[in-house]
Amino acid sequence: MKNIQLTRREFIQSSSALIIGVSGVLPSLDAIAQNQSVPTVLGPNPSALDTWIKISTDGLVTINSGKMDCGQGLDVAYAMIAAEELDVPLSRVHVNFGDTRISANQGGGSASSGIRQGAIPIRNASAEAKRILVGLASKELNTPVEQLEVVAGKVFNKNNPAQQITYAQLIGNKNFTTSLDWNKRIGNDMNVTGLAKPKPVSEYKLVGKPQSRRDILSVVNASEHFTAHIRPDNLLHARGIRPPVAGSSPIMIDEKSIAAIPGAKVFREGTFVAVVAKTEWDAVRAAKALKIEWSEVNPPFPGGEKNVFNYIKDAKPTFTNAVPMFFGKKEYNPEPTLAALKTSAKVIEAEYFAPFQSHARFAPSCGVVDVKKDQVQIWTDTQKPHFQREGIAKFLKVTPQTVEAKWMHGAGSYGRSDADEAPYEAALLSKAFGQPVRVQWSREEGTAWDPKAPAAIMSLKAGVDTNNQITAWLFKAKGFNGWDVKFNAESPEHTLVGMQTGHKKWTAFNFNIPEESYKFPNHVHWWETVPSYLNQASPLRTAHLRAPQEMQTRFAQECFIDEVAHATKIDPVDFRMKHIQEPREKDVLKAVADKFNWSINTKQKSSGDLQVGRGIALYNGYQSYAAVGCEVEVNKKTGRIWVRQIVIAMDCGLIINPAGVRAALEGQIMQGISRALYEEVHFDENKVTSVDWNTYPIATIKDIPGKVDLILLNRPDKASGGVAEPGLVSIPAAVANAVFDATGVRIRQYPLAPERVKKALMV
Repeated sequence: MKNIQLTRREFIQSSSALIIGVSGVLPSLDAIAQNQSVPTVLGPNPSALDTWIKISTDGLVTINSGKMDCGQGLDVAYAMIAAEELDVPLSRVHVNFGDTRISANQGGGSASSGIRQGAIPIRNASAEAKRILVGLASKELNTPVEQLEVVAGKVFNKNNPAQQITYAQLIGNKNFTTSLDWNKRIGNDMNVTGLAKPKPVSEYKLVGKPQSRRDILSVVNASEHFTAHIRPDNLLHARGIRPPVAGSSPIMIDEKSIAAIPGAKVFREGTFVAVVAKTEWDAVRAAKALKIEWSEVNPPFPGGEKNVFNYIKDAKPTFTNAVPMFFGKKEYNPEPTLAALKTSAKVIEAEYFAPFQSHARFAPSCGVVDVKKDQVQIWTDTQKPHFQREGIAKFLKVTPQTVEAKWMHGAGSYGRSDADEAPYEAALLSKAFGQPVRVQWSREEGTAWDPKAPAAIMSLKAGVDTNNQITAWLFKAKGFNGWDVKFNAESPEHTLVGMQTGHKKWTAFNFNIPEESYKFPNHVHWWETVPSYLNQASPLRTAHLRAPQEMQTRFAQECFIDEVAHATKIDPVDFRMKHIQEPREKDVLKAVADKFNWSINTKQKSSGDLQVGRGIALYNGYQSYAAVGCEVEVNKKTGRIWVRQIVIAMDCGLIINPAGVRAALEGQIMQGISRALYEEVHFDENKVTSVDWNTYPIATIKDIPGKVDLILLNRPDKASGGVAEPGLVSIPAAVANAVFDATGVRIRQYPLAPERVKKALMV
């Protein structure tokens, strides 16, 4: 295998590419390119224009996307792009998401790829559709193409506007029967092109102007259908039953203990136990009433959460790498850096700590599956319905062509959450009982048993000379594996029930290192992963959470940048500007600093127990650039932190829908504050004890910032970047830096919860 450095920008989320190498990491792109054949197509062919676009007899344009919407209003952006290329009214474009029956596998929702990757084939297909339609109109109107123009879905003769024909008249409810050039990729990198070239940005009339979301009313008035609402005929309701101690197995099940509940039945395969009943309440009652004797096992989490960072420090690494996140293996050599540190006039060093965090979806996992003899129908709110289809086909041992997954809206997402768990369980139970089954996880399961963001320790050192110039820079992240289970559920071993029924977990390793353009002499950075506490079916199995492993690493880097700046008596903004190489990073940083009037001291705002300070942090990823600045108020008596003001400057290239970008950033602000101030998985030696909103608190309405300023740097000359994660990543670092500015105390572990703050301030 050739060792190369690869970034997330080069990440191909392709089922044909995801082959585990003997080293335990995924192979490099060079190796993939040498061995890659045309991947198997399940469902519609990506090379058919009709896969992407349909036009009805009333002129409605339907776009079929293999993505899904994590609540960002992606359908509006896609409709804008299609309407722009086709020259039709925005109101006449409808977008379907994630239905495997009618869409190609574009990878679902991941890596902020909805616009930066998922929109590209839609733009290309729309441009090609217009070219074909204008060509058809040329024949119908007996007019050269050069004399034709399109307005609002009508093609007319510029010299004789009365001579016109509509798209609906040309092709309504008919097929284009046109082939596109498909790049033979499955997943995020899927693209198709036609003979037509999309419009230049200079001709855009719709893209770049704010457009409102379409789903707000249906959500508010509860007319929107979620997975939990699906009720096929003859439906059974089910609940899984989790062991009281992680890793224990059922020895004896007393089925008579639920005999009084009408129609309740018990299912067991491997260590997975569930009950089914005709009503949801009866399933809940049966799950609580069923008597099970469980095996005795050694405590799976020695020392509980109090010992987690000692465990990480002492654990022998399972793998080490210097690749930022995804494919390949990059070697590194810390020796020159260590040598430079030894000869430095001063060495600044610090360790930063990140806990396990839960996806904590507002509504836990729900799946409805109907397994018939020759067809399997799945209703799911997973981020990756096409991959879930493949995984459930493997789980049931049926051909994937007979399985269809229909994506539904879900209440929370972002990463490899518990969304895949209930559909897998429902599939197993539906096959066993011969009826459609709905599995609804509880709040306790959704927090205690979902895949978690990995806990980690980041160790940093900086050397400086007698002139306070940097001589060396070392960054090491050591934590639980970001790929303990995979970022999609394309195979049963990546799910809880899959592991419980005998599917052995894969072996691949992943963490993260920062990718911002800071340039230091003798700069080295790498990551190490440690063994999981419990290898199979663990409530602390780890996987991708929104901005996977980036919040951990940027918390450390951006706080340490602040520490080194203060130690060398340089303003934190000036220090960053001095060492940043990427102009777009400088632009977002300057925009935040200017908005904050950074040079003005905030100390005069502090009074008594209320201390006020400001902090700033930077992020570069998903082809976008974001800087976050915040002003916080620290109550020294209670330990509560309130973000009085937050400013985010975002450069995501060409902006499609400014209103969508702003809404996405507003959501990231609240989740960022939540993860910065509250979210932490608690566990003892036997189990996860975070089981509800009291034991796993999140931000609430009282945490809304006093003032929010969003600065969008539109770059029409640059490709659109990702928006769903960049504003989130650096919020904990900006908050922690602001707390230092307010109190003079460094808190190097998030969340900065009240008790941790009071302890740090020795109140």
